[in-house]
Amino acid sequence: MFVKIINKMQKILRVSVVVMTCLVVGYLSGMVTRESITTWYPTLVKPIFNPPNWLFAPVWSILYIMMGIAGGLVWNKIETDEKNVMTAFKYFIIQLALNVAWSFIFFYLHNPFLALIEIVLLGLMIFETYNQFKKIDSKAGMLLLPYLTWVCFATVLNASIWWLNR
Repeated sequence: MFVKIINKMQKILRVSVVVMTCLVVGYLSGMVTRESITTWYPTLVKPIFNPPNWLFAPVWSILYIMMGIAGGLVWNKIETDEKNVMTAFKYFIIQLALNVAWSFIFFYLHNPFLALIEIVLLGLMIFETYNQFKKIDSKAGMLLLPYLTWVCFATVLNASIWWLNR
């Protein structure tokens, strides 16, 4: 019984660690965007489907939490599938780094074209992470689908902003 409790606590801790990591990544991305949201971004011509600025923070917060839960669920399979978990986590870490890089390129460097190239790579990496995660835990894979969908939308938005402001 004691071993089961420890095991359950360990699983909860793993999920919590990955969720917190994702939220920190989101916070860092937000720090990079904060100034440009009020100075540079309002000067851009945006498509009619551009969401209001207030929508981005709650959407990204939910997505980071879902990403973290997905990562934690995969990490919890380490004892039974170490090789695949380690491979999946490599993709997860790369996509997380690309996530931060996009904010830096778009909002800090003010470069929508380079950001467009980068977000395409991000989308591909999320898709591969999804493929790796679903092999290990189908729920974890499903938790990444809203993120992938949002990044596909963001890719179209990024492309539109680049096109309208080139």
